[in-house]
Amino acid sequence: MGNGVGTIKVNDVSKIYPNGTIGLDHINLDIQSGEFVVIVGLSGAGKSTLLRAINRLHDVSEGEILLDGVDITKAKGKELRQQRRNIAMIFQNFNLVKRATVARNVLAGRVGYYSTFRSTFGLFSKEDKEKAAANLDRVNMLDKYYTRADELSGGQQQRVAIARSMMQSPNIVLADEPIASLDPKTTKMVMDDLQHLNDMGMTVVVNLHSVELAMAYATRIVGLRGGKLVYDKPIAEVNADDFDGIYAETGDEE
Repeated sequence: MGNGVGTIKVNDVSKIYPNGTIGLDHINLDIQSGEFVVIVGLSGAGKSTLLRAINRLHDVSEGEILLDGVDITKAKGKELRQQRRNIAMIFQNFNLVKRATVARNVLAGRVGYYSTFRSTFGLFSKEDKEKAAANLDRVNMLDKYYTRADELSGGQQQRVAIARSMMQSPNIVLADEPIASLDPKTTKMVMDDLQHLNDMGMTVVVNLHSVELAMAYATRIVGLRGGKLVYDKPIAEVNADDFDGIYAETGDEE
């Protein structure tokens, strides 16, 4: 298991959008250090909403989310920045700076540790440059160090995004449909990269559509439907036909 850090406790969290749409409906979830949790469900089930709430990319309407015992939903300013340092987020659309080099994108993972002045002018330490090279090597992208991000394939961009997240030395890695736009071969590489982060002791929480991938990588599977948590089992207790209930269409979903 993990190194004791990287716990996530979601206590009775709801998210109601201004138009009245319910994004999350009284979610309770307790994730231990070092777990590899895959969240499955239809589009619109609340998977992205939950991940973004954990990272405080948006606020919740009620409830609390404790990361290693500290409530991120109430954190402000410096405290929020410090908490976010410990959480890496990997997005479906990679979120790279397209015109910047691969190296510069990976070094961006360290900006939480620098003054604005230094990060704006790219004044990164020698140690961080060496760390960037080492992390690119881990995802087999070192040969692209000086390449511009917009010259890479989607799979290569996602691997650069994973190397960038390693630069944070996070306790928690959140990945929101990280393989949605990738081919099967690249999908396996990216999932293996996430597995590697988990093997290094990080808690990994991934949103996926694919039941097969969930079964192959997760230590635990959580299912959402219509903003409600409808399933939560360790992988040893999961049966493939359990998913029928999670993926059953309900009237109010997209």
